[in-house]
Amino acid sequence: MAARKTTKRLYLIPVLSKALDILELVQAENQPMTLESVHRQTRISKTTVYRVLKTFVHRGYLSQSPDGLYRQVTRQKKLRFGFAGQSAEMPFSNEVTESLKDAAASVGVDLLILDNRYDAATALKNAEEFVRSKVDLIIEFQVEQEVAPIIADKIAEANIPLIAIDIPHPHATYFGVDNYRVGIEAGETLAAYATANWGGRVNWVIGLDLPEAGQLVQSRIVGAFEGVRSGIPDLPVESYVRIDGRGMRDRSKMLVSDFLQRHPKDKHILIAAATDSSALGAVDAVRENKRDKHVVIVGQDCIAEAVAEMRRDRSPLIGSVSHEAASYGPSLMHLGLSLLRGQTVAPYNYVAHKMVTRELLD
Repeated sequence: MAARKTTKRLYLIPVLSKALDILELVQAENQPMTLESVHRQTRISKTTVYRVLKTFVHRGYLSQSPDGLYRQVTRQKKLRFGFAGQSAEMPFSNEVTESLKDAAASVGVDLLILDNRYDAATALKNAEEFVRSKVDLIIEFQVEQEVAPIIADKIAEANIPLIAIDIPHPHATYFGVDNYRVGIEAGETLAAYATANWGGRVNWVIGLDLPEAGQLVQSRIVGAFEGVRSGIPDLPVESYVRIDGRGMRDRSKMLVSDFLQRHPKDKHILIAAATDSSALGAVDAVRENKRDKHVVIVGQDCIAEAVAEMRRDRSPLIGSVSHEAASYGPSLMHLGLSLLRGQTVAPYNYVAHKMVTRELLD
């Protein structure tokens, strides 16, 4: 009985094999080549050759001169960025992370992602890990201002460029919203509601604050108060109250619930929250205390859950300032690559924002 012939199965991707044939041909020729010559020598369809060449040009493996000739590009090592997200439990942080992952993939940058867990000690450990990993650039998104100079000093000592999201860090290029301006727009929206629906009567203006993040982020509440004053200028200063919601839903719910229980007869309460997570905590408190008609809230970030809440009939959440999280990734990639190329960049780089209200959604 004849021995059975066995062959090793090859798991090949045909289109990838063709692409590598094209790249290896251009490398071997070591001189400019036309689309026609690549097609003739590889015997691959001209349409496929065209698309493969364009892809290699887009990803930086080949260049194309004005006369249409393709040539090999001497490539440097692939860049690697470190990104420390604020917290995997914070929706806005997750939206920024996804945007950054997509942008990094589109420009061929490797991305090492760590989670700061909304914790200063963890953020510091993550920064040390980036330094040990010798990344080319670090993008830091952490909320504790007190640890910011320690993190920034370690990164500067390693001579690694640093971009800080929302919270300024020494030695870092700032990227994020104009905190005071987004606060102004939130306050103006609250004042306009009170004027239109309550005849301008307001008992309290509450700022759900985030003091741990420092003065720049706290200016969201400063701006919100100023926005309310611009629309309702006669409110006494004692009507304005700041509460440390820490940007967290459960904490904000507990504190707002306590405030409402201490002021059971007040029917005109405005709340400006530093984040949508805080705003949603305030919504929870308002519903639990059956004060839906007495309170209106504006948040920051315009996360998906806040948008869904605004769509609910008679929700106390009447608006949120969108920080356009989807734009963070492309902008951060552009900013990071500019820094590594030695280009001059502005010390503060603001993203676009827009006020989103129930009426706009409808």
